[in-house]
Amino acid sequence: MNKHLLLILLGTALANPASHAASATTATATPTAEPGSTVLQKKHVGKLAGNPFTSASKLPYQYPAFDQIKNAHYAPAFSEGMRLHGLEIVAIANNHAAPTFENTVIAMERAGQMLNRVSTVFSSLTAANTNPEMENLSRELAPKLAAHQDQVFLNARLFQRISKLYEARQALQLDAESARLLERYYTDFVRAGAKLSDKDKQKLKSLNAQLASLGTQFSQNVLKETNASAIIVDSKAELQGLSEEEIASAAEAAKTRGLKDKFVIPLVNTTGQPFEASLTNRALRQRLHEASVNRGSHGGEFDNRQVAIDLARLRAERATLLGYANHAAYGLEDETAKTTTAVNKMLGELAPAAVNNARAEAAELQKIIDAQQGGFKLAAWDWAFYTEQLRKSKYSFDDSQLRPYFELKNVLENGVFFAATKLYGITFKERTDLPVYHPSVKVYEIFDADGKSMALFIADMYARDTKRGGAWMNAYVEQSSLFGTHPVIANHLNIPQPPAGQPTLLTFDEVRTAFHEFGHALHGLFSNVKYPRFSGTNVPRDFVEYPSQVNEMWATWPEVLKNYARHYQNSEVIPQSLVDKITAANKFNQGFATTEYLAASLLDQRWHQLTPAQVPKDALAFEAAALKQAGVDFAPVPPRYRSTYFSHIFGGGYSAGYYAYLWSEVLDAESVEWFKENGGLNRKNGDWFRQQLLSKGGSMDPLLSFRNFRGREPRIDPLLIRRGLKAE
Repeated sequence: MNKHLLLILLGTALANPASHAASATTATATPTAEPGSTVLQKKHVGKLAGNPFTSASKLPYQYPAFDQIKNAHYAPAFSEGMRLHGLEIVAIANNHAAPTFENTVIAMERAGQMLNRVSTVFSSLTAANTNPEMENLSRELAPKLAAHQDQVFLNARLFQRISKLYEARQALQLDAESARLLERYYTDFVRAGAKLSDKDKQKLKSLNAQLASLGTQFSQNVLKETNASAIIVDSKAELQGLSEEEIASAAEAAKTRGLKDKFVIPLVNTTGQPFEASLTNRALRQRLHEASVNRGSHGGEFDNRQVAIDLARLRAERATLLGYANHAAYGLEDETAKTTTAVNKMLGELAPAAVNNARAEAAELQKIIDAQQGGFKLAAWDWAFYTEQLRKSKYSFDDSQLRPYFELKNVLENGVFFAATKLYGITFKERTDLPVYHPSVKVYEIFDADGKSMALFIADMYARDTKRGGAWMNAYVEQSSLFGTHPVIANHLNIPQPPAGQPTLLTFDEVRTAFHEFGHALHGLFSNVKYPRFSGTNVPRDFVEYPSQVNEMWATWPEVLKNYARHYQNSEVIPQSLVDKITAANKFNQGFATTEYLAASLLDQRWHQLTPAQVPKDALAFEAAALKQAGVDFAPVPPRYRSTYFSHIFGGGYSAGYYAYLWSEVLDAESVEWFKENGGLNRKNGDWFRQQLLSKGGSMDPLLSFRNFRGREPRIDPLLIRRGLKAE
């Protein structure tokens, strides 16, 4: 059972909160059927003639044949894929031969290939390019997938075979990766309820089905509400402060919605909206902000208040059933943090300093408002606007000065790719011969330092109504020496697409995000493991962000920056004076950035450290009380996500895990220091990072990988200094 399939079955897909989808039928295989038997795979394939999911893609690297995949292919492929996988699982469980690593664990790794093919593409495209038919199918499939998950992990005979192997693991003389795979399977089964009584297994099945349906509903509500909440503006005059390019994008967004002579400001995932930094019209800023924070909480068909409550209650009930104090305790046990105590301690220690910094920053902003005789108290929708003014006065520049130097193609090819070539020796060549699911998507082939082809990379950079917000990485094909597969990796951003013929100019945050997501891609591209279960980014949630955060450092590395930061009109390199200002401003506004993140992280923990009896009836009242109790209820700095559009925790795989970004940043800050101490951007450093860390995936303890790379235990001081919470 490869990694992607296992994560879907466990309901923790890495990048896509809408990927809890599959179909199930009751498996009734004969005990003598062999796992992976061609008889099993051919028996029912006739009714699927022409369906591209019946066999591996014939395109290079098994790249999906997007031009052949139709909506009508998904449901039958899911049905058949689930049926075949069910037969394979029953055959493994009922095998008369004594359990061996080969006939049980390896057999499970090999099982479910058709299901994996369809679930990988479907879950990826419901995030990147969905449509109503796919959304309906996703809702229909969610509880069926939960049932199939239970069919696998609650199979008593199968668990008995795994248990026997686990108990005898010392005598099996397995290599390190195989031993870890056996231990991982045993843990996965126990955490999925394999040791429960038959009565409790039935309760668990009901909870899993409900959770799968609600998670899908939450994610779909967020996407639809975000699209529906876009701000319609009647006149160009109201958009004063925006650049001509931004105004043109707003006009184009209105045009695509059939709104003549109007302008549309689409919402992004986070509470803060990018245009708040530029719009001089305070009333429009307030309107934009309130549309953002009210998503999913003002009634109507996309309201998520009760959905969030129900998800929290059902997760708490499931945790109790599995023997844990709460859902957070259940989730954290499988992370590097291990306990709620450890997470609470970190967040609790950082919050007071972060809020104090934010209050000091607010006081500076209020001085600007008062000096301009604004006559109002700083509000959340004013923060970004006056922060830009403060940035300009302190460092003599603002984001509008940077954008002409950050053209998308240059950033990607001469920045992100250039840094990877310098560090790892890999090279890139665009492939225009492979089909794509949207005209704006680009595909690149990647070659290793020795010139051998090694992977394909899909770049999906632009926002659209059919695409969920945010940025993420996913794998269409994962590296595995067991299967002889090489990676097909995708990065997704949500950059507004300008009108035809206009350049795509990025903010510096978007530049940093491009480097961040490619850090995830490198984790998948450099995977060098045998078993799909450990491939690439299949590591604990609070470790997965670490390599991507490290890769952000190259966005401002002088050699890299000057290679891609060139004016889109005349190719002039960004002036050193502007580079110096970017560097000087690195710690600027960190009180705000840290506080909004901590507020969301603490909110996540409060929701998921509840017992069933403690789950509230009013989601917004609970949120307000939780923020106040945690000491982060500072009105000008709302949480990065409010409960009703917090897809990371209620629709995706970050429940009780949003703290992971900061936890990973401890390792990131340490690693940045290591690179600087050892000469920075060079092949020796890149090869060491690749060998000791990026190539390992989940095949070994991730903190051991870090220690092997860094040479010692991580320390928190570099992070505190970076965030302005401690003097250098």
